[in-house]
Amino acid sequence: MADADWLIEVDQLTRRFPRCEALGGISFRVRRGEIAALLGPNGSGKTTTLRILSGYLAPSSGRVRVAGCDLQTHPLDARRRIGYLPESAPLPLDMRVAEYLAFRGRLRGLRGRHLTVRLREVADRCGLGDVWRRRLGSLSRGFRQRTGLADCLLHEPDVLLLDEPLAGLDPAQVQAVQEWLKEAGRQGAVLFSTHVLSEVEPLCQQALILNAGRLAAADSPGRIARASARLRAELFAPADRLAAALEALPGASDIRLQPIADGWTDVGFHSGPEELSGSLEDLAAVHHWPIRCVRRESRTFAEAYLRLTSALPIVKNPAQRRAS
Repeated sequence: MADADWLIEVDQLTRRFPRCEALGGISFRVRRGEIAALLGPNGSGKTTTLRILSGYLAPSSGRVRVAGCDLQTHPLDARRRIGYLPESAPLPLDMRVAEYLAFRGRLRGLRGRHLTVRLREVADRCGLGDVWRRRLGSLSRGFRQRTGLADCLLHEPDVLLLDEPLAGLDPAQVQAVQEWLKEAGRQGAVLFSTHVLSEVEPLCQQALILNAGRLAAADSPGRIARASARLRAELFAPADRLAAALEALPGASDIRLQPIADGWTDVGFHSGPEELSGSLEDLAAVHHWPIRCVRRESRTFAEAYLRLTSALPIVKNPAQRRAS
């Protein structure tokens, strides 16, 4: 894939504060036409990542490129290509929606007819027509969120960075914003943080799971779920020898043995994306251990997320993940 198709490129990004390391060398890429979700427990580094990518916070080390522009060497060029919505957008509550968005458009260099056209377009796209003349302080959280989204869109950015854009919205508003995100993701790249796992699979081509400032996974939700599957089987073997043999099995982790009746042992382990049932059967054949009930237990994306964020962080470099 051509480099021009990657609108967000993050390489070994770190951020250290006096008492903690918020990010410990994360790498990922988001391409044009892709919606990516940034996931993780509270304190995992999601907001810090978005603030660095938006140019509001400097990294301790690492490199960020936005639409081909290096954020450190060409910060103004990079930020012109970004629309950023923080979790609590600092809206001036005494201003009217139309007044505020016109002001923001002028700050972004829009003038005259171009500004008028863009204001009309974002008002329609974000469903602000009914509140266009109302003061921001009189609006519900949902309409304030829509106003912030309209602000992000005014200058037609290549990249949208949204911190919890669906938080506090009612179901109808969530559905409307999801449709809006799908439309925005067709032309550029969208990276948004969320705690609601059910939003991710139907909406996103990529899920970035942070755990304690490390990237535990970066792939499609479906592949992350498949990679978290467990292999289960029953073997007739001495428990100590079986445990040692399984520890040496490449790709097996989180191995658990449970004795069952008549000398059989129930075996379960995390097999990752590889199909290890053949390797397990080969291992049993080498040791002359009878084997039965071999099965692969799939997991949902939510189960995979919980496994990845409850375990110790796994440092990966998924920047070279396949483009398919």
